[in-house]
Amino acid sequence: MSRTGETIVRVRYAETDQMGVVYYANFFVWFEVARVELMRQMGFSYKQMELEDDSYVVVAKASCTYKRPARFDDAIRICTSVTEARRRTITFSYEVFNDVTRELVATGETLHVICDRNGRPKSLPEKYRPYFPLGRASEDIPSETRHRS
Repeated sequence: MSRTGETIVRVRYAETDQMGVVYYANFFVWFEVARVELMRQMGFSYKQMELEDDSYVVVAKASCTYKRPARFDDAIRICTSVTEARRRTITFSYEVFNDVTRELVATGETLHVICDRNGRPKSLPEKYRPYFPLGRASEDIPSETRHRS
């Protein structure tokens, strides 16, 4: 089962600033779009996870490094990977490309805590463990950057 997916979004005019460049905060919106789509591609819906299992994937930390500008009407490809899953946390990484030029536009990472509807941390329900095997996704992470937990 793949823990990597791709999503394409097209830059809307409203997502750009006065200079015609995508406003930086929109990348975090795209990360969410790509993360939800990755879950769908893996075989379940995030909405289902919330409704049926009282499990919410809450953002605890987010980062983005910007490499090149994205502009109105650009097709943007977001490659999303699960890079680590623990009992109560999941880490996703993102690579954002201009889909036409293939240039890397940005990279990012989000750390999520599994919580119930009241915001209390909880363990990832057993039925989702096949999608998020515990530990690092070592095939996605170079050995020199792995650390012990």
